Amino acid sequence: MAQYYQKINTLYFRNEKTNVIEPERGYVKPEFELLKNVKWECTEKIDGTNMSVHISTHPAVQAYIIDIHGKTEKADIPQHLLKKMQTIFTEQNIINAFGPANECKSPSIILHGEGYGVKIQAGGNYIKDDVNFILFDVQIGDWWLERPAVEEIAAKLGIQVVPLIGYMTIPEAEECVKVGFKSTIAENKNYDAEGLVLRAPLGLRDRAGSRLIVKVKTCDWRKLENKQNGK
Repeated sequence: MAQYYQKINTLYFRNEKTNVIEPERGYVKPEFELLKNVKWECTEKIDGTNMSVHISTHPAVQAYIIDIHGKTEKADIPQHLLKKMQTIFTEQNIINAFGPANECKSPSIILHGEGYGVKIQAGGNYIKDDVNFILFDVQIGDWWLERPAVEEIAAKLGIQVVPLIGYMTIPEAEECVKVGFKSTIAENKNYDAEGLVLRAPLGLRDRAGSRLIVKVKTCDWRKLENKQNGK
């Protein structure tokens, strides 16, 4: 069975009826409170569709098996995005990144990222007349690679990595998103970024073994502001 990316928590609980965040209730995970004043890795959140590329080796033919997946097992991949992905993740590109299949020491490699562009979510703001894939995590066996290694693999594949906005505490990241900032990858230079994705340092995990990752979205703060202003 294919392994899919974990659900990324929002920072705060939401009102079940209005879907508006409620900061007064505190963070959704106690770990966020404990680690709020350490620096987290903050990358731009891309408004697209979650994708993953599963790479494994087949001993009998000594070749890579390349499977492209959507967010879940049942997710339908838009055909124009699937065709683009197939042109990116060719056998030769995988060899460029990981070496020949018969020399690859890992039986399982997963590239996690976001499909984005025309007819996908914010679509044309990012790419006016095309689609693409942007990498945000690489999983080799049970190991999650650190940012420099992810960047190196992306360079070998000829693809982008989600932009690093900086290293911030949770309150600093909140302020960044509240003020808002422009997307660093969008062709539309006036397009506001969707927000930030924060990863805890050193790949820290919670007691259940899930990585500590949280998203802070600009639209959540705008909805809260509208509610507070009676709009």
